[in-house]
Amino acid sequence: MQIDLSIFNPKARPLLGLDISSSSVKMVELSEPTKGSYRIERYAIEPLPRDAVVDGNVANFEAAAEAVKLAWKRMATSTKYVALALPAAAVITKKIIVPAGQREREMEVQVESEANQYIPFALDEVNLDFQIVGPAPSSPEEVEILIAASRKEKVEDRVAVAEAAGLKALVMDVESYAAQSAFELVEQQLPDGGKDKVIALVDIGANVMNVTILRNDQPVYAREQAFGGSQLTQDIMRQYGMNQEEAEAAKRAGNLPENYEAELLRPFMDNLALEVSRALQFFFTSTQYNQVDHIVLAGGCAVIAGVDEVVAGRTQISTVVANPFANMALSQRIRPKNLAADAPSLMVACGLAMRRFDL
Repeated sequence: MQIDLSIFNPKARPLLGLDISSSSVKMVELSEPTKGSYRIERYAIEPLPRDAVVDGNVANFEAAAEAVKLAWKRMATSTKYVALALPAAAVITKKIIVPAGQREREMEVQVESEANQYIPFALDEVNLDFQIVGPAPSSPEEVEILIAASRKEKVEDRVAVAEAAGLKALVMDVESYAAQSAFELVEQQLPDGGKDKVIALVDIGANVMNVTILRNDQPVYAREQAFGGSQLTQDIMRQYGMNQEEAEAAKRAGNLPENYEAELLRPFMDNLALEVSRALQFFFTSTQYNQVDHIVLAGGCAVIAGVDEVVAGRTQISTVVANPFANMALSQRIRPKNLAADAPSLMVACGLAMRRFDL
């Protein structure tokens, strides 16, 4: 969903990927030293206070804007243009088939009339965009178009947060699509580049676990489950008498009492593996598929050491932790060890940063 594309070539200037999730603000800047090869220039993660972003909605505007501003300062970049994303739940998407060879204006008219049928709001209340996916599977004379629509206030809230932090929004994407763009970099690391394989991308954030099943880069199934890292934070708060900020900080730094691993962390990882297993069962019972070849873990919970082994043990499926930066060059200001630990939670921000190269 483009917002306000520059009349100048956007490739001539950098664009930051800005992911505003329920627990933190994440920013990534990539460059492309040679065609098709990326370098990560810088990134930043800034925690958000609890309830700043609730169910994907900006609930505390000042706190969100302040976190974006702090993340941008930490980036130490002169780039002010950002690509943002909305949660999938805030966007209605629909694929339609139209005759090939139409002019853009004709296509717009057709998209609007189709959108009128599917969108439960007046069109002047929504931001509407479309993208040509490619030739229609059924006929070469037709093309497949993806329509995306979101309530204007959802888009405007995120744009306003960026602007309050002194930044300018150029692109509005969908979080699940941004994660899929970054996933393509992860997929290259799988045997045979994941070709013809059924791959489950499991993104476990603070409150929600998003499961997207893909085959040859095409999503074949998606599911959202209420499970996330905030449950572990709550356990830490209860067990050790900490507040939210203290518990989050201790969890990240790993400086918790000796019994933490056995009493809290291990049961949480077992629960997480059980949730992944349940999600796959739903997939098998509601589609014609009966196997998954690889699981790719992303999101904040994927940074927990050993979580991939616990999930693999439970599901008996080869499991890896997502690192979209594994084959990228790193700028001198990036610490490889820190990046490897943060990589799974930077999938959406990385996918958004990649938008700079396809505008």
